Amino acid sequence: MSAPDSTVDLAIVGAGPTGLFAAYYAGFRGLSTAVIDSLPEAGGQVTAMYPEKMIYDVAGFPAVRGRDLVNALVEQAAQWKPTYLLGRKAEGLDYVGDGLSVTLDGGEVLRTGAVLITAGIGEFTPRPLPAGDGWLGRGMVHFVPSLRAHEGQDVVVVGGGDSAFDWVLALHPIARSVTLVHRRARFRAVESIVRQARELGVRIITDAEVTELRDTGDGALGEITVEVKGGETLVLPAQSVIAALGFTADLGPIENWGLEIDHRAISVDSTMATAKPRVYAAGDVAAYPGKVKLIATGFGEAATAVNNIAVALDPEAHLFPGHSSNAE
Repeated sequence: MSAPDSTVDLAIVGAGPTGLFAAYYAGFRGLSTAVIDSLPEAGGQVTAMYPEKMIYDVAGFPAVRGRDLVNALVEQAAQWKPTYLLGRKAEGLDYVGDGLSVTLDGGEVLRTGAVLITAGIGEFTPRPLPAGDGWLGRGMVHFVPSLRAHEGQDVVVVGGGDSAFDWVLALHPIARSVTLVHRRARFRAVESIVRQARELGVRIITDAEVTELRDTGDGALGEITVEVKGGETLVLPAQSVIAALGFTADLGPIENWGLEIDHRAISVDSTMATAKPRVYAAGDVAAYPGKVKLIATGFGEAATAVNNIAVALDPEAHLFPGHSSNAE
């Protein structure tokens, strides 16, 4: 969608699992939708940070790979033909007549009957690796969209958290070598995955920092320099560096929409409604007493929000639409 003043029944801000399920459920309720996300692909944090990681707490799946879950959610929503506005930011929110308008970062205006915010933890920015300045996309990455892209490579993972060790364990069977470099002696990751990496024989260098990335003369990354506390300097082969140093997150322009926000979360009631009429929130971005932040929770909240939105848009509609198994 590129034309201004496009109109849908529901604008969903956030294309993570909760937003994707909301797009499906809104279609099931007969609502047209547009899904907006600042990332270039659907899937939100799952796609950006751990597409190859196994997820164990989604109902009906003993285990499901992040990428596979996202693909299934996209396929599920596709039958209702949602419009995707990816790589775009929802910047402004205004009331126009009996509806709302969402202004996108390119100046386009999306007119809608209601807004459902499923922005997760918001816009997240990876913490930089100082030595990697200028190398992003040229051998250094923050996330691993495809494990096979690192097949046969010497890979260095920088970081000491769960994500860093997740990449180490996932890449160990595929890469030629995997080395982890962490600037401290202790790790933030849970002990079980640290132990698993050690048992696999992964080289782990602690109290050390990557100080330089160098090419091999053809512009491609070829090796790195690591300074170990105490003065030792190591030169390691590396065709890929994964800077898994965590990230910062904020809600961006959403914070200026006049919502009740506390610690990057939006307060909602039992219908998932925010403090502003016809603006709802679901998933990790929604806050209420007793909230548990799980993908499974977001799915239920999305259904609750959409059913209440359907009634807000059409007071004669039933809150409970019947079971999907009864639909023809």
